Amino acid sequence: MYPGIIAQKTPDHPAWIMAGSGQTVTYGELDERSNRAAQLFWSLGLRPGDHIAFCLENHPRFFELCWAAQRSGLYFTAISSRLTPPEIEYIINDCGARVFISSRYMSEAVEALKDCCPAVEARFLLDGESPGWSDWEDALSNQPASPLDQELEGGQMLYSSGTTGRPKGVKHPLTGQRPGESLAPLGLLLAGPFGANDQTRYLSPAPLYHAAPLNFNLNIQRLGGTCIVMEQFDALEALRLIERHQATHSQWVPTMFVRMLKLPEAEQARFDVSSMQVAIHAAAPCPIPVKEKMIDWWGPVIYEYYAGTEGNGFCLVDSEQWIKHKGTVGQAINAKIHILDEAGEDLPAREIGGIYFESDIEFEYHNAPEKTAESKSPQGYTTLGDVGYVDEEGWLYLTDRKAHMIISGGVNVYPQEAENVLITHPKVYDVAVIGVPNEEFGEEVKAVVQPVDMAEANDELKQELIQHCRDRLSSIKCPRSVDFDPELPRHPTGKLYKRLLKDRYWTGRDSRIV
Repeated sequence: MYPGIIAQKTPDHPAWIMAGSGQTVTYGELDERSNRAAQLFWSLGLRPGDHIAFCLENHPRFFELCWAAQRSGLYFTAISSRLTPPEIEYIINDCGARVFISSRYMSEAVEALKDCCPAVEARFLLDGESPGWSDWEDALSNQPASPLDQELEGGQMLYSSGTTGRPKGVKHPLTGQRPGESLAPLGLLLAGPFGANDQTRYLSPAPLYHAAPLNFNLNIQRLGGTCIVMEQFDALEALRLIERHQATHSQWVPTMFVRMLKLPEAEQARFDVSSMQVAIHAAAPCPIPVKEKMIDWWGPVIYEYYAGTEGNGFCLVDSEQWIKHKGTVGQAINAKIHILDEAGEDLPAREIGGIYFESDIEFEYHNAPEKTAESKSPQGYTTLGDVGYVDEEGWLYLTDRKAHMIISGGVNVYPQEAENVLITHPKVYDVAVIGVPNEEFGEEVKAVVQPVDMAEANDELKQELIQHCRDRLSSIKCPRSVDFDPELPRHPTGKLYKRLLKDRYWTGRDSRIV
């Protein structure tokens, strides 16, 4: 299935509704506009396998860009609207995008990027005009609304942050099929165990540029359902929307659960959430007490999965299974799990090691063959880099992060980027950025700094360092707090023992993650 097929049957059925403005886009409108956009890309000389990129907020036109690429055989990269212009520029250049699209909301980036990215042949702006940018609506109005003569399934190439501080594009081979000839694994899961169909009303509370909300929305649209898209998450508003739209399905990160649970009991009880049939969460481990409270409140409709943008493995657990195996992130449903030691040998049940998947899913890290090679075991299994164990029944438990990644509010943060910025400050001799426990966000970013002069280790310097970082990186990547240390624990070879630093903040916990 895909929107072109659905539009022929039910053109007036809503494909999505913007929660704040109420703006509704029907499948007929989606079909027409994505056709025009595909024709535009074709007129610019793009052909199957070429690349477009866009950087948008949760915008009413977001999905039409995805579907235009998806039905014309192109790769598309959705870029986080929270990134700084240099971070956006890097991704545009790395993915090789020939077309870039942004919006008036991103005015700072729009101005900074107008003369950058030499491979970009055309720039389009939504909601306004700007020198060096073409108006998206004007460009579409000149294109036919009919499908391309030869439609081929395109695909996404989203960027996952890397331990070197540079994000890497996760690239899957294109299928070579016509759109709608097959459902992706997530679509099969939604249509199967999750019971999604053309009557589904899916509440999407997260930024659309993230892999999970993007893919859940697109697959709901493949099935003909309606997506209710929140422009920004608000706990009380999310509950109101569930009742107003009688939402049946949704996808969350644990931080959102925490915020809803912190509402006064009267506010929690104010809205009817009984329409919710499937509430899925992922992106970060959910604290056991939080999940227990959500199941008590919403009933056994809470599902958890463990997976990555790479798509090499997918683990799933429902509420009843989780209650029997508290803390698990599920059993693999499309792969076989292997827990390997440092020599690449399989470990027995309950022994902690690297988590690898044995599956037939192919992916590579774009322009980073060494990273692709590092993700594979000698047997050819692939890993997201996480650490954990399986029990005797095959339930997977996570015990540590890949490399030193921090997950704050469901967002992946690699500390190397902040470390690279902080070490340039003249008063910093050495620095380590780590994740420390945070009740609301799971983890928060902390910098442990060895100053040039301990006599200057005061609150003023802490604020100076935080601002130094925020001037150069998006705020989610920057430390929320700074501690000072007269000497960071380094091996004579220069290796930093971050584990010793993290132990100070994680002592007394059963897991290195929250």
